[in-house]
Amino acid sequence: MEKHIQDTINRWLTGNYDKETKAEIQSLIDAGNEKELIDAFYTDLDFGTGGLRGVMGAGTNRMNRYTVGKATQGLANYIKRAGFGHKPVAVAYDSRNNSELYAKETAEIFSSNGITCYLFSALRPTPELSYAVQKLGCTAGVVITASHNPKEYNGYKAYWDNGGQVIPPHDKGIIDEVKKVPDDGVKRGDKSRVKVIDREIDEPYLKEVTSLALNTEAVKKHHDIAIVYTPLHGTGSTMVPQALKRFGFTNVSIVSAQEKPDGNFSTVASPNPEEPGALAMAIEQAKQSGAELVIATDPDCDRMGCAVRQPDGSYELLSGNQIGSMIAHYILASKQAQNKLTPDNFIVKTIVTTELAKAIADSFKVGCVDVLTGFKWIADIIDRRKSGFLFGFEESYGYLAGNFVRDKDAVIASVLLAELLAVVTSKGETLTGYLNGMYARFGYFHAEGVSVTKKGVSGQEEIQQMMKHFREVPPKAVAGIAVTRYIDYKSRTVYNPDGTVGSVDLPPSDVLQYFLADGSKVTVRPSGTEPKIKFYFEVTVSGNDMQTARDAARAKVKELKQFAK
Repeated sequence: MEKHIQDTINRWLTGNYDKETKAEIQSLIDAGNEKELIDAFYTDLDFGTGGLRGVMGAGTNRMNRYTVGKATQGLANYIKRAGFGHKPVAVAYDSRNNSELYAKETAEIFSSNGITCYLFSALRPTPELSYAVQKLGCTAGVVITASHNPKEYNGYKAYWDNGGQVIPPHDKGIIDEVKKVPDDGVKRGDKSRVKVIDREIDEPYLKEVTSLALNTEAVKKHHDIAIVYTPLHGTGSTMVPQALKRFGFTNVSIVSAQEKPDGNFSTVASPNPEEPGALAMAIEQAKQSGAELVIATDPDCDRMGCAVRQPDGSYELLSGNQIGSMIAHYILASKQAQNKLTPDNFIVKTIVTTELAKAIADSFKVGCVDVLTGFKWIADIIDRRKSGFLFGFEESYGYLAGNFVRDKDAVIASVLLAELLAVVTSKGETLTGYLNGMYARFGYFHAEGVSVTKKGVSGQEEIQQMMKHFREVPPKAVAGIAVTRYIDYKSRTVYNPDGTVGSVDLPPSDVLQYFLADGSKVTVRPSGTEPKIKFYFEVTVSGNDMQTARDAARAKVKELKQFAK
């Protein structure tokens, strides 16, 4: 074991740390678990541009009350040095183990630094924190969550005064302040400025969500359409059922075994609505009741997945690209029918999200803005454009409509998808038919991703080398299909097919994107929150026969995915 690691371990064993933390470290020493000790102490848990995320436990490279404390002290220092110490902050938390503990620790540290802190009385969805930051005139906000990660993880998301996650220059400034905080530099002990909030935020938030309704008549007509909802043991149970009820839906059944908050997520292998297994219990319940739609939200209720009933009684899971495209089309079509589309209207997607979104936007003659991966960039463009925003989404099951939240919102997505179900039902159609109608008009867009995990220090170096290789030796073809244009978002350079070089007007990011001769798109980027390098593949196939188009698209993507090996 390297000396600096051993020195750090000794400092935690002899320093001002609680007895439970010291006992956990000592148990690893007694068990001779050097590998775990090294991983827990070889570095500090990195406060990245979105905050912290990591495995819970003792150590500088773990999520615990001490790493949370240093992050909060650094954020408080930045707020005060930027001249905003007179304004309040807001803190929320999800259902994960230790989330409430970390949230109260965060609130106490803000208070001890002379900053008023609004703390939710109990768990709440992440988007409600985003709303609270704006509603209460806060300079910043924090959510304790690790989103849809496994139960061993927790995290710390930092927000700025617009209700969006921090972006430059604030992110870098906060990171610098966090790095400066010494072990004994965290202020605690004063809770006098902690103010508890709940219904005074819940009610106006739900009122705003309800205001997004586009077709109340269809809901009135089909208010009793059967819907099954699961919060996957998370915060969605506090808001989604209420929102659906206020929209007018009267036949929503909740998966009771997954309704109660549970940081161990005891009924699922992973609380991720992107994964089929997470929806298994809800689908089984839907089969028994004949429900038309299954909705699932992740632990902090910012992501939503769904399954829709097929004519044979089975249920098909939709992708984030499909869900987002359907809601986008529904909003634009509804606004057009109401003569409410204006020249400044636009939707937003991330660069790895389906190009179907642009085809839809073009058909309604509204803008489609591409931003970097991460919903904070969607929030940023909403603010910079000032007006005209209608909908934003990303392929990773995040969606947003309205102007009162600046993060992905599964509450909003749930009610809009349910309303679309009522609308298509009133026309004698289905959600699957609605989606297929879009494909018949715009082409069958099919996307798949591949994540390659590279753990530890060596893994990070390997990921960096892979990105370096792609830059130095850009592929001329992928799966035998010529690369006609590619973008290096790190240098913000566009390499055109005629040999000319252009630029892209986005912040630099470690992402490479290749456009192929047949219209396919391949994107490569390291994950910002996990030890992974991610590959995104999308193809388009035209044709009215959906099964033929689907088979052809999947076969083509299968060939492209060899690029990730």
